[in-house]
Amino acid sequence: MAASNDGGNKYRSYLTPEDLKTTQWRAGPPDYTVIDKFFEEGRTNVWPAGSLEEYVQHLVKTWEMELVHKANPDQYKTLDPKKFVLGINGKKYFTLEETGKIGGSYNVFLQTSLPPKLRFYDPDQETYESSQTAFRQVFPRGFALEVVQVYSWPPVIAYKYRHWGYMEGSYKDLPPTGELIEMFGMAIFELNEESKIVKVEFFHDRGELLAGLLKAKPSEGVATPSGCPFMA
Repeated sequence: MAASNDGGNKYRSYLTPEDLKTTQWRAGPPDYTVIDKFFEEGRTNVWPAGSLEEYVQHLVKTWEMELVHKANPDQYKTLDPKKFVLGINGKKYFTLEETGKIGGSYNVFLQTSLPPKLRFYDPDQETYESSQTAFRQVFPRGFALEVVQVYSWPPVIAYKYRHWGYMEGSYKDLPPTGELIEMFGMAIFELNEESKIVKVEFFHDRGELLAGLLKAKPSEGVATPSGCPFMA
């Protein structure tokens, strides 16, 4: 099972020169030069060409690219925009339209049922633009993703993933620490008969990401919430 390589980015499909010109992008065509180099330097596995693991990693990275950067759902090629739903930790599920209204990847990925006063990161108060700006500042080389292990073949793909980055920039008033921040989780992708994604479920502890940011010593006058502002 080979990952598609259409002459664009080697880890993602649909980024050919023609795609870059004809696709409606949220904020211009994405440039993965820096993050791909960072990924190659920090990944724990180099999956063989044609392997199931390579296929899944390519699919996940392409899907993430479309969800984050494409402005027109009709141009999504990895998923069925009419049937697609995305769930976090077995709680609420979001349609593609709802995902867009929430503000995209980080705001969906960091959903929580905690009271607002206990939220170190509050997805209800962040927009697509503010969330992207905040985490690009924290991780100037990116928050890389790799597939660590794949447990099942399509049409239902279950896999373990790893996100990582170095806090080389500030988060709001918290200064950079330069430390590695890692986040592990499980995901299930369900594909239809056309190999389009119709359902995604993520299971993770968002505290693995946010606790890493809290290691920075707060500036004077910055209060951090009591208790654990991550779970639930």
